[in-house]
Amino acid sequence: MTPVAKDNIMLNQQSNSKAISRRRALLGGGAALTGAAALATPAIAQGAPRTLRLASSWPEGLGGLADSAKRLAEQVNIVSDGRYNIELYWPGELVPAFGVHDAVGAGEVDLYHSAEYYFQNKHRGFNFFTTVPLGLTMPEQTAWTKFGGGQELWDELNAGYNVKAFPCGGTGVQMGGWFNKEILTTDDFEGLVMRLPGLGAQVLDALGATAVSLPADGIVAALFEGSIDATEWVGPYNDLQFGFQKLLSTYIYPGFHEPATMASFGMNLDLWNSLDDQDRALFTTICDAELTSHTADFYGNNGIALVQLLAESGVRPTRLPDDVWNELSRVSFEVTAGVANDDDMGRRIVESYEAYRTLVNGAGPISQAEYFARRGAVDLFADV
Repeated sequence: MTPVAKDNIMLNQQSNSKAISRRRALLGGGAALTGAAALATPAIAQGAPRTLRLASSWPEGLGGLADSAKRLAEQVNIVSDGRYNIELYWPGELVPAFGVHDAVGAGEVDLYHSAEYYFQNKHRGFNFFTTVPLGLTMPEQTAWTKFGGGQELWDELNAGYNVKAFPCGGTGVQMGGWFNKEILTTDDFEGLVMRLPGLGAQVLDALGATAVSLPADGIVAALFEGSIDATEWVGPYNDLQFGFQKLLSTYIYPGFHEPATMASFGMNLDLWNSLDDQDRALFTTICDAELTSHTADFYGNNGIALVQLLAESGVRPTRLPDDVWNELSRVSFEVTAGVANDDDMGRRIVESYEAYRTLVNGAGPISQAEYFARRGAVDLFADV
């Protein structure tokens, strides 16, 4: 054996000896070291992630809403440290836009991102967990839901359909919509066919119009076909994306029909009941965070898009005449209150909602109106 070979063998023996010593030290280190090693192991290494399918009511790429569904799914995947893998599906990939509630209740899909008023054919009480005409604003809607008894009533209503849902965003007070003619009197609603969901649709029906509920990806085609004469969809942020300013001549404000429009994240109730406290907190906390992000997205981008519409597209918004607004308000209160006559569930929802609206309808709106006036709010429509 050469001296070099001998030296190599000795080096290998020393290396092996050190490795054995290290393994013995780890094995002999007691439960503390073993526990620490287990805690340090990534969650995904302890088992395969649980895949949940999320069905969206919004088409891919729709600013604010589709972005919110995507962001919510991504956050659950990240915060769960690999324990969950949410797969997001757009309308038509698994279920239609308005079929997400049925699919989640039946367990065909695990989760949805939608708006509850799309499900009013099941119970008109669902409208109150999105928005109702002349109802609560987004901050007020959130307060009623989280601290005024709204979530409990929502849970009770949804339990009958095997669903658990949470608020996860809001659009704020919406514009009145786009029309193929001016609305100068209530007679102008006679014979009008308008895309409008929720209880607002029933208000227009009472004034002689025909309201139809269409998903986002069906509106532009309906306008081209001439099957609708008017439409609404939140406000300037999405209006620019749809290109409504190129299709309809009259842009009306303010909107009476949707002062909050709260988005919802729904989960199969059996799935919810199977979760431990930690995972329930994970989902509710992420929904709370998205409630802020989604709402901020719309509040900020609506303002930016409105300036762009006015400056670049030649849009000249039309303010609803006071007598038209007053009649819309009168019918709105009648339609909303009428849900109380549907059944006991409807009565309790309406009573809770209206009591909260009365509670917050004092100092809050007055102080805000005075504040905005003194802050120097600029009327962008003053010269149109």
